Amino acid sequence: MLKNTLKLLTTTALALTATMTLAFEPSGKIECIAPADPGGGWDFTCRSVATVMEELGMIKGAMQTTNMAGAGGGVAFAHVVSKRKDDSNLIVAASTATTTRLAQRQFPGMNAGMVKWVGALGADYGVIGVGKDSKFQNLNQLMDALKADPRSAKFAGGSANGGWDHLKVLIAAQAAGVKNLPKIAYLSYNNGGEAMTQVIGGHVDAFTGDISEAIGFIESGDMRILAVLSEERLPGKFSNIPTAKEQGIDALGPNWRGFYMPAGASQEAQQFWVDSIDKLYASQEWKDVMVKNGLIPFHPSKDEFESFVLKQVNSIEQLSKDIGLLR
Repeated sequence: MLKNTLKLLTTTALALTATMTLAFEPSGKIECIAPADPGGGWDFTCRSVATVMEELGMIKGAMQTTNMAGAGGGVAFAHVVSKRKDDSNLIVAASTATTTRLAQRQFPGMNAGMVKWVGALGADYGVIGVGKDSKFQNLNQLMDALKADPRSAKFAGGSANGGWDHLKVLIAAQAAGVKNLPKIAYLSYNNGGEAMTQVIGGHVDAFTGDISEAIGFIESGDMRILAVLSEERLPGKFSNIPTAKEQGIDALGPNWRGFYMPAGASQEAQQFWVDSIDKLYASQEWKDVMVKNGLIPFHPSKDEFESFVLKQVNSIEQLSKDIGLLR
């Protein structure tokens, strides 16, 4: 009897040891790729998550943010798929801008199934803004100008031509009754910060991006937000910004913030990052980040998130066809 008991205890201990051995924890170089230059939404996502994870002791050491601009996220996506396909220490910032480019087949030869989708940490609503001295006082004035002449106002955004920032303008213009949508002038910059600098400097008429990107310029008084593309006004310090809907323009532009990782990373690594995002999202530290930066709750489970991403790719593909950006 004693012999059998000892055998059982030994077997159990070995099983527990094996389980502990299989558990993944990143070590060495831990990296988050932001597929744009510093100052934009992807950069914000990487750096904010890295800071909170380090504060909570969720990783050993620091998480490095690597800025990898180009092709609206395509350079980073191709880099992960071809050169980092089994790197378990790597996550990559993603958003609706990522699914937009995938939907429009702007990453040649690549698709959403070539990476693992980790999770989302909130949504960032789109905005349309102008410089403090702009002649446009509200969204209707801007849209009326476009109705008279689609090329009467130029827009600047941080995504590539046809990307999510561009689409937000077209969604609003379509809802306002503007014709000849493809003629609306949109200038693409490497990130939202650079785009806003052009607007504030008077070189471009209006900015299209997300609320988190514009906070610094809003608080300095250099930019006026004509509309937020949300169903209701945002809470807290953003509650004075009118929605497009309340101005009679039924346009919505939510932009989720989250991550993908290499498809060849281990299941244990994927589970570590999924669990970490869950823990991070539940923390008070991240709640504070969300409030400060105008993010709204959005955190589907791993399986729900992957399904959501694939469905969003399909819906944006159809939208792009409807407004003439894709055949």
